[in-house]
Amino acid sequence: MNHIIVTVAKYLNLLFVILYTLKCFSYFTAKNKKKRNSNLNKQIFYIFAMHFLCHVCLYINTEKTYIIYYYLIEISIAIFYIVLFHFAYKHASRLITNNVVFLMLVGYTMLTRLNTKLAVKQFILATAALFICSFIPFIMGKLKEMYKWDKQYAIVGLVLLITVFVPGLGYEAWGSRNWIHIGSLTLQPMEFVKIIFILFVASALVKAETMKDIMINAGIAVLFMGVLAIEKDFGAIAIFFVTYVLMVYLATGRSIFMFGGFSLAIIAVILGYVLFKNSLFEHIMVRVEAWKNPFKFYETGGYQVCQSLFAIGTGGFVGSGLGNGMPTTIPVAESDFIYSAICEELGLIFGLALILIYVSQFIAIVNIAMKCKKPFNKYVTFGIAITYIIQTFLNIGGVIKFIPSTGVTLPLISYGVSSVFSTLILMNMVQYTYILVSREAEEIEKEREDIVKRAAEPVGDIESGTAGV
Repeated sequence: MNHIIVTVAKYLNLLFVILYTLKCFSYFTAKNKKKRNSNLNKQIFYIFAMHFLCHVCLYINTEKTYIIYYYLIEISIAIFYIVLFHFAYKHASRLITNNVVFLMLVGYTMLTRLNTKLAVKQFILATAALFICSFIPFIMGKLKEMYKWDKQYAIVGLVLLITVFVPGLGYEAWGSRNWIHIGSLTLQPMEFVKIIFILFVASALVKAETMKDIMINAGIAVLFMGVLAIEKDFGAIAIFFVTYVLMVYLATGRSIFMFGGFSLAIIAVILGYVLFKNSLFEHIMVRVEAWKNPFKFYETGGYQVCQSLFAIGTGGFVGSGLGNGMPTTIPVAESDFIYSAICEELGLIFGLALILIYVSQFIAIVNIAMKCKKPFNKYVTFGIAITYIIQTFLNIGGVIKFIPSTGVTLPLISYGVSSVFSTLILMNMVQYTYILVSREAEEIEKEREDIVKRAAEPVGDIESGTAGV
């Protein structure tokens, strides 16, 4: 009987995630507000249905009563957050909120399956972050001069990056020195610096008046990436670089900056490899060799990638069912390689839907950016969209052997307090821009209605000389 329930739940989950994904995209083509709200309400149903079915499977496989308690607490927090957030911000994007809740619940579920202790820690800290970050749209509304603080952003960002070199505070893990200890917490400063970096670039672009200004700002951006290179955090460098180049292209509209930037990046990588192959690039070369032929280095550097590919292949299109696979054989499955664990037990179809949900979130954020009239908020929101999708690409690309593994997390799903906290900050910054856009649209609509109303007013009898009376 239990096998039947788990099997039915598995296929229902696949159906619901497909429907949820379709609603993500049909939202953009909905003809009116009523249809959009209908799609969003259905999404909420699919979220809660999938979450319930996953916990049924977890309970059947573990027979642990704490699974029931986890489910009730998680779903209560999710409902409370959705209701409270949109009560406080009536103009906020419900699509952004739905996707955030969906991804976080998927993350909690998989972490509960992989490591209960980490799941509890993630849930507690992420819930705190969820409500703390909810104040960001309100705070940004009060800070009217954020676009002027380019120098402050640069200084604070660089100081935060350098903290990893402070003795007794920073330490090295997985070949990169990009972690710090604060009490019992382990944090990645880079996750918060990427937010400051986006703010710096947006502010600098708003204030830039000459080519000299752009070159100076580019030098500061290179300084950020130089510190990251010393930390050997090349995944972060990729995120910072692509974000910077595309933000400059958006602001200037000149393709030479984009093509020139990527050309210089290729030259820098080649020179860096030649000059620092045995120092900065040593652990990167291990990952590259493992990517090129992981089975040749199965016992060493290729083991993680091989186990990831085995897991995805074993799960197939429909998955083995939550709790029926062996995702714990994948090193760091709860963090960098959580996507392969999802594909193994929930199915490749679920994994493909997950990619599309990330893409829909990216499209939604870009749409918000393009509709915003204020340059600073436009650039910030566009930068967030690029950072979000590049991080997703780097994580999933490494897991499926499309690119070498870079060690970045899957936004809102992977275990990592720094990653979840920083992503929630970014999503709430997007919400602020959406609120601005909504208010701008309301003002335009009101002006249009006033014009129509004035045009419909009687103009009097022109022949009798009473026009306009």
